[in-house]
Amino acid sequence: MPSDIQHFCETAGLVLGPMPRYADATTATVWMETSAACEVEVRASDVTVRDRTFEVEGHHYALVVVDGLAPGTDSPYTVALDGERVWPEDDDRPPSRLRTRRPDAPLDVVFGSCRVDRPHTEPWVLEPEQDERGVGVDALAALSVACARGERPLPDLLLMLGDQVYADEGLAPRIRDMQIARRGPDSEPRRGVADFEEYTWLYRDSWTDPDVRWLLSTVPSAMIFDDHDVHDDWNTSEVWRHQIQQLPWWSERIAGAYMSYWAYQHIGNVSPAELAEDGLLDLLRAPGAAGEPLRARAERADDEVDGRKLSWWSYARDMGVARLVVVDTRSGRVLEQGRRSMLSEAEWSGVEGQLRGDCAHLLVASSLPVFLERAVHDLESWNEAVCGGAWGRRAASLGERVRQGVDLEHWAAFRSSFDRLAGRLGEVAAGRRGRAPASVLVLSGDVHHSYVAPVRYPPAEGVTSEVVQIVSSPLRNAFPRRGQRAFRFASTRVAEAVGRLLTRSAGVRPPVPDWRVTTGPLYGNTLVSLHLDASAAGLCIERAVRREGRAALTEVHAERLGRHRPEGTSPGS
Repeated sequence: MPSDIQHFCETAGLVLGPMPRYADATTATVWMETSAACEVEVRASDVTVRDRTFEVEGHHYALVVVDGLAPGTDSPYTVALDGERVWPEDDDRPPSRLRTRRPDAPLDVVFGSCRVDRPHTEPWVLEPEQDERGVGVDALAALSVACARGERPLPDLLLMLGDQVYADEGLAPRIRDMQIARRGPDSEPRRGVADFEEYTWLYRDSWTDPDVRWLLSTVPSAMIFDDHDVHDDWNTSEVWRHQIQQLPWWSERIAGAYMSYWAYQHIGNVSPAELAEDGLLDLLRAPGAAGEPLRARAERADDEVDGRKLSWWSYARDMGVARLVVVDTRSGRVLEQGRRSMLSEAEWSGVEGQLRGDCAHLLVASSLPVFLERAVHDLESWNEAVCGGAWGRRAASLGERVRQGVDLEHWAAFRSSFDRLAGRLGEVAAGRRGRAPASVLVLSGDVHHSYVAPVRYPPAEGVTSEVVQIVSSPLRNAFPRRGQRAFRFASTRVAEAVGRLLTRSAGVRPPVPDWRVTTGPLYGNTLVSLHLDASAAGLCIERAVRREGRAALTEVHAERLGRHRPEGTSPGS
């Protein structure tokens, strides 16, 4: 193992974090990774909490529950390991803060997806065709610089919608060198990480950039995985799954993916009460556990497909004026042809129970866009039908190759699931699942471009809330110009007409709601900011740029959403 990641230290140090994760009116959790087992102390305001780390296969983590805070707390905090203060570091950034919410306060949410790790010493902008490593200015670093300099207020939540790490391609040179030192240059997989240990390297590289680390130390965060956190096209289809399971390295890769996701991301997504009910954290804290309960769950998680899921990664947070429902669109899929579904029936029931009104804004976060450009949506629905035999057996085999070749595996490619979710969103917006909110906002990433698409339901549905798909992608990545041209074409009337012809030829009925991209597609490294109050939502899309030698953000679009309309009117009237 390379010397810079060994954990044989007499005195514990801070490897990653601290990171505020879950927060409500009186409680906040603080996550961190340490170099050795130790006692962790978090002190905020007049509250001091101590806890012990737990171990996962030689790595040490803590999730400290700081409770008894007053609503609306906004206090600097410190972290000590075995009595020695290790955070904040001595630099010119403001102190990290621990914050709780007031139930009636406006809410500022920033979200994005797809952040590839690259050294910041490379050129800021390169043409993708010339050098695929050119990924530009990091939007998270730009946000951090703006907040640290007081140019914008700290958001209340940072929502990261997938591809927090890239486990399957484009590894940073340092990671590849570490792999070669550990297991030789020819061992498989050569284009990605092999196991839990190598996943820990990815998170360390991704989250130790000084600007990003400070941002994550002072803004509560929520996350969900997507395909590149595991493997491109993860769980695309039954055929894909059968093919990947034949690879000798897959079982250890997928176990490491689930283990690291739980330890680095999911543990902070849910409340302390939910963690206690789940019981896994208590098992890991038992003497001698050393991570075995987590490995056992991870190995079961990949076997739980086609409706037998026991490990759920979808979750919800109530945040005063808004309810956030985060939907797992990857691991819970039912892939059996004829039963394809984005979620198992049991997990559908849990998600649908959270899709309700009685809040000012319902935020539905899905790493994959629910409402793609309409031509792309129709293409994916057509492809699913063809793979299912709508054009015969030969066409089905060709359709599967097309599906995997061009990533046709979004909600539209699980058409029954799209119809089900779109229907539930319409019910919320019509006030049939509690009082209708001002807005129902679908937040997504994945597609390496950003856009806004208002969704309209037929008048008979009685929808009074504004329903909008908002996509923010990537935080830091590149998108070849040929792909940009394809998505621009997909937004044209000609492409939409072709899509309609394809779906009709395969017997696919048109969707109930209608939608059109009104802003976008926008390219470059971007993030979206939402300002939510009791009656309306403000939307701002910003692009990361280099300005005066530093990372900065520039506004490219802003609008107001979610104003309550008089009864009997429809969106856009």
